[in-house]
Amino acid sequence: MLWFTGLSGAGKSTLTEALAPRLRELGLRVEVLDGDAVRTHLSAGLGFSREDRDTNILRIGYVANLLARNGVAVITAAISPYRDTRDANRRLVEGDGSAFIEAYAAATVEECEARDVKGLYAEARAGKRPGFTGVDDPYEPPLKPEIVLQTGSEDIETSVRKVLDYLASRGLVPSPAAAGGQR
Repeated sequence: MLWFTGLSGAGKSTLTEALAPRLRELGLRVEVLDGDAVRTHLSAGLGFSREDRDTNILRIGYVANLLARNGVAVITAAISPYRDTRDANRRLVEGDGSAFIEAYAAATVEECEARDVKGLYAEARAGKRPGFTGVDDPYEPPLKPEIVLQTGSEDIETSVRKVLDYLASRGLVPSPAAAGGQR
């Protein structure tokens, strides 16, 4: 399981959209659990209190674990602002024998705000979105993520290549040379 975490607008969904087809080309069965889609379909009715955010992230982890332990490569793209909740998902997944790889989309609030296509940061700054992660609610960066992606400064292909190289180094996907040099 590849768990993308980072601020809103850090590039988690963009990375997922670029990475999933590449993994499928390598022969993996891949499912994507995007935070926005999960909130709509699995966590409808939850708000943005700490308890509701934790519930949402734990639900994503539960579904991801079910898929992973049945041989599906899972990519999650959710802000998942609280370290202890991400760590709980790591324990669940690893406890069932699957790999949990935390990939930190490490863009600053300023970088995310500058490219905020949804206007969420502007709404938060105007007081229309109280409790917005990174503005008036905390984001706790991972302490030891397996992968750090400088999504505020590196292009998408560089980030995707870092992820693929890491997965190959762990033996979770074929190395680029073994996969016919695909990138």
